Amino acid sequence: MVNKQVLAVDDSKTMREMVSFTLRNAGYSVVEADDGKSAIDTLAEHNDIDLIITDLNMPGMDGFSVVEHARSHPSHKFVPILILTTESDVAKKERGKAAGATGWIVKPFNPEKLVQVVGKVCPL
Repeated sequence: MVNKQVLAVDDSKTMREMVSFTLRNAGYSVVEADDGKSAIDTLAEHNDIDLIITDLNMPGMDGFSVVEHARSHPSHKFVPILILTTESDVAKKERGKAAGATGWIVKPFNPEKLVQVVGKVCPL
């Protein structure tokens, strides 16, 4: 059985490691990107991404741009995308949904809750 492949995008190394550790323990494979630009590069290299989890506030290219870019490419058009951020502003959530985000998780996240949400949008 091939594990589901998750792309974890966050400019915080600690946050990427926490997401990766949590999801690997739940049975997912994880590829990491340290900003929006490297996320786009990773998506160009991997057509096998089953889920994208992206931070919102990153230098260079923010999470909204990552979502919009993924949605504009046929191979990632329907991949679930979760925004994992400290932001809880309703207007930002609406903008995320308009860009094509599947869901929104506020940091700091509860590992069990993250696995539960990921399991709903990207079941193993």
